[in-house]
Amino acid sequence: MESSTLLLTILTVIICLYYFVLNKFKSSYFERLNIPHLRPIPLLGNMAPFAFRRISHMELLQKMYNLFPDAKFFGLYDFLTPVIVIRDPDLISMIAIKQFDNFCDHSGFTNKTFDPIANKNLFDLLGDDWREMRKLLSPSFTSNKIKMMFGLICQCAENLVNFVTTQSEAAKTYDMKDLLSKYTNDTVATCAFGIDVDSFKHPNNEFFLLGKESFNFDGWLVFKFLMQRNFPRLAKLFKLRMFGPKVENFFKDIVATTVKIRDEQGIIRPDVIQLMIESRNNDNGREYDINEMTAQAFVFFLAGYNAISTAMCFMMHEIGVNSDIQKKLREEIDDVLRQTNGKPTYEAINCMKYLDAVINESLRLYPIGPFLDRKCVKETKLPSATPNGEPITVKPGDSVWFPYYCLHRDPKYYPHPDKFDPDRFFNGDVNNSVYMPFGIGPRMCIGNRFALMQAKVLLFYLLWRCNLEPDIKTRIPMVLKKEVLLMMADGGFWLKLRVRKL
Repeated sequence: MESSTLLLTILTVIICLYYFVLNKFKSSYFERLNIPHLRPIPLLGNMAPFAFRRISHMELLQKMYNLFPDAKFFGLYDFLTPVIVIRDPDLISMIAIKQFDNFCDHSGFTNKTFDPIANKNLFDLLGDDWREMRKLLSPSFTSNKIKMMFGLICQCAENLVNFVTTQSEAAKTYDMKDLLSKYTNDTVATCAFGIDVDSFKHPNNEFFLLGKESFNFDGWLVFKFLMQRNFPRLAKLFKLRMFGPKVENFFKDIVATTVKIRDEQGIIRPDVIQLMIESRNNDNGREYDINEMTAQAFVFFLAGYNAISTAMCFMMHEIGVNSDIQKKLREEIDDVLRQTNGKPTYEAINCMKYLDAVINESLRLYPIGPFLDRKCVKETKLPSATPNGEPITVKPGDSVWFPYYCLHRDPKYYPHPDKFDPDRFFNGDVNNSVYMPFGIGPRMCIGNRFALMQAKVLLFYLLWRCNLEPDIKTRIPMVLKKEVLLMMADGGFWLKLRVRKL
């Protein structure tokens, strides 16, 4: 046997032994705490059905959620990692809001050693570093700042509609994920970076191609994500990078160039980069360098390009297959157009109650991920999981999940939960404590207002000019893709767009 083969064999045996011992130790975690749970299998924990693509991650979590209807929380093994899954809304609020300082961190998705720039993004930052950056970025996403971006977002929506309406007078089938990714790509480019990109006229622009190649959470990227979260030592051993130098250098070059031009020419724009420029030397002497600026611009693009375009695809799907809902929504749009003489304003679109209800119902039924996660940073006592149990102590490093996909589809909180029914939001029948598509507490999504405005403007402009119709490729009912972590439709999103005769 060659020395290299022998070395590889020895290394493999050592790794297997290490994870076998670790698995044996961790697999008794919930037994020691007397928390209801399912028995794990070696290395895969409770994730085997997902790992072997028999069920989507969301539906697997929902299946486990339904096994413990009387428990405030239950135990789940995310591969080797024991996770406490909180079912009780009051307990979720207590952990996420009242005891936030004890559970203020996330489990990150990048490695500090191999993704040094991307690791500085707001989602991955911990403790005081997160607090400082959140405080810095928050002014970028106030209602006033979103209002200032309204015209830029409308222009991107007009570009999409002009593209569709000049293609054909007959109904034409579109891959909605591709169409809407171009729209979100353009809105983020102009609102965050101050760069005008029309991906409908120029589909091979660098922004769009980079997003398409690098930010689709399936295949190899999912594997790397799971390795980083669940087998960090193994990921470090094999030097796995989530995104690599190409992505980091692309954003670093754009940010550095933008900062240089604005400094030299005194250009000021209401965007994320501008606030970081103005805060490079703030009162406490903290200097935000180009790497930190790049990390925030990077994660903003990641969320805006992929997550929001996917969320809007689900909205389009439900509007397309529910003609009665589409008719009611279009009546509201036409009414706004009459009131504004065909020039919709920020205030008019923001006050559309049925449009809000359609978006909120879609985000209930199709939240982007299956759960929200928190890391314990300070020892905390939680009540007993079951009526006849005892309180437990959660220690620093322990993980807790808030299974919002499951809560959003629990008939206890939402009658007929699998039905797409915007009226539940239109009539004010929803308990906000069990509705959290953008998170909950201080770590909820900082860009939620921006994301909602992207969706509102897009739906308004598209339904103003087009009818949405199911295609032969449209899956009815919706089937979720099994091999991805974020929610995605199996077979993609396909709809016919037919130009309206105005």
